[in-house]
Amino acid sequence: QIRGIIVLKGLSSLLTPELLKVLCEMGHGDEIVLADANFPAASLNSRVIRLDAHAGTDVLQAIMSVFPLDTYADCNAILMEVVPGDSVETSIWEAYEGIMEASEPGCLRMGHIERFAFYDRTARAYAVVATGESALYANLILKKGIVLGQGSQSNCLNSKGASAQF
Repeated sequence: QIRGIIVLKGLSSLLTPELLKVLCEMGHGDEIVLADANFPAASLNSRVIRLDAHAGTDVLQAIMSVFPLDTYADCNAILMEVVPGDSVETSIWEAYEGIMEASEPGCLRMGHIERFAFYDRTARAYAVVATGESALYANLILKKGIVLGQGSQSNCLNSKGASAQF
């Protein structure tokens, strides 16, 4: 990356060499965490990619341009639940859902898990992308799927393992 401009065609400048390497290394079923600015990323996982100056929605958009979701999993995108008693607006969840659905139409299976369960899962994740997202509860786990061979128009597989659209 030179002066903030990526030197490959068609890739977002948010897909840094370090992030692309991690996304390529990940295998089917591996998980990556998209963390907001308040998330204890370095305390929970030793592989942290810092994109602190960028919004979570922008980073998710960049990741989803190259990242297939796991269509065999019950949940392939998992949000951190709001702690009971918190009166927080989570409008970013709708933005995240829109980005993922646009990237993988019909493939998204959202779930929510409790805060400390989210932390435990983060510790087992392949990596964490620390963003500068200021919205609260803007933490998301993505489970990597497979890329079908050339000629397939969709990476979305239905529950029977057949391509959902051709």
